[in-house]
Amino acid sequence: MPGLIGKKVGMTSVFSAEGKNMPCTVIEVGPCVVTQIKTVEKDGYAAVQVGFQDKKEKHTSKPMMGHFQKAGTTPKRHLAEFTYEEEHNLGDVITVELFNDTAYVDVTGTSKGKGFQGVVKRHGFGGVGQSTHGQDDRLRKPGSIGACATPSRVFKNVPMGGQMGNEQVTTHNLQITRSKQWKFLY
Repeated sequence: MPGLIGKKVGMTSVFSAEGKNMPCTVIEVGPCVVTQIKTVEKDGYAAVQVGFQDKKEKHTSKPMMGHFQKAGTTPKRHLAEFTYEEEHNLGDVITVELFNDTAYVDVTGTSKGKGFQGVVKRHGFGGVGQSTHGQDDRLRKPGSIGACATPSRVFKNVPMGGQMGNEQVTTHNLQITRSKQWKFLY
């Protein structure tokens, strides 16, 4: 599946042809430089590694500097692999023009980190027990998490408090909206 690397710039809204106000995400996509070509003979699969966003040489390790010099490009901050139908060479630049005839895209990114959260916010628990009969500290607690005697353990995947957010999330079938200078997703 062909793709590019980008970063979220911000949010805005545009009016559709029907006059409806649509919220849109502004994403700066590309230009991405081909840094490595994977082949079935050498690597076991066919893919193209692309790099996005320059970074300083002093923040790049020597093995990675050799990797970028072999491609004839400056060090890049982000690397990813995609499969393309057309052939690419080392150092080729792939721009957002790749999506000119595309109406819908899938976007993968990292969700906003929210730190350690309890079960009410993380899993939507409603709370356990009443607020009377001395139950003053159990309103936002999870309640029972397993049996006592048998099986003498807590099963896997029991919803409990913990780290929320900061994970990879994919949103499918976002429509590309074009403006004079920008391309928006909604």
